[in-house]
Amino acid sequence: MFDLSNKLALVTGGASGIGVGIAELLAKAGATVVIADRNAAGAESQAIKLRQKGFAADFVQLDLADEESVVQACAAVVAKHAAPWALINNAGLQDRESLLEGTVAEWERTLAVNTRGPFLMMREIGRAMRDAGNGGRIVNIASCALTGAIIKGLTIYSASKGGLLAMSRAAGLELAEYGITVNTLLPGGVATPGAINARGPEAEGPGRRPALLGMCEPRDIGAAVVFFASLEARFVTNQVLGVDAGWSLT
Repeated sequence: MFDLSNKLALVTGGASGIGVGIAELLAKAGATVVIADRNAAGAESQAIKLRQKGFAADFVQLDLADEESVVQACAAVVAKHAAPWALINNAGLQDRESLLEGTVAEWERTLAVNTRGPFLMMREIGRAMRDAGNGGRIVNIASCALTGAIIKGLTIYSASKGGLLAMSRAAGLELAEYGITVNTLLPGGVATPGAINARGPEAEGPGRRPALLGMCEPRDIGAAVVFFASLEARFVTNQVLGVDAGWSLT
């Protein structure tokens, strides 16, 4: 079960953090993984590490905030590898800025990557999946911040991820006729460089309490992605799955 052999998976933000765990679990399931990241050197390094472990991997430089970059990178992947079977919209910004001190600049910066970027990716790769006629899987990585207030300073971040969830639902309806499913994951606390080095005021709020099962690791999110990307999940679409180690229970 959950065999992704002969399948191509495109993972944004795969050069670090949760993206590394997602890419490795997809590779272990047999997929050829293309790591798309603004950090070309980091993406190439992760692809090399996967190949050294015996997996099939490649990379492409991509800036989600730049439409031309997205269009060109997606076209390059399709030209080299054919249409991906799975698109994982994982890349995102998670800096903090209080509501009362919020700026339009931070709003536009965050939504450009967290919301508009995935829209562009779904548009470009969705077209390729449709034209290939083999169906496909889209998995969008949102946040457990959508299930309740976690820490102060996440108003803009939560809005961007809420927009991503809303797009997932709308896209699921539009793409179902092509056999393409669209699902959303809500990760809980994951110790990643992006989370640890996030800019903004000190993280204060209920999200600082420990989850019942401990801190999630990138591979925990990756395991859920593998399920959604699998053939076994062919009738699973428009679903939202929290991987938060029980944080939502408390």
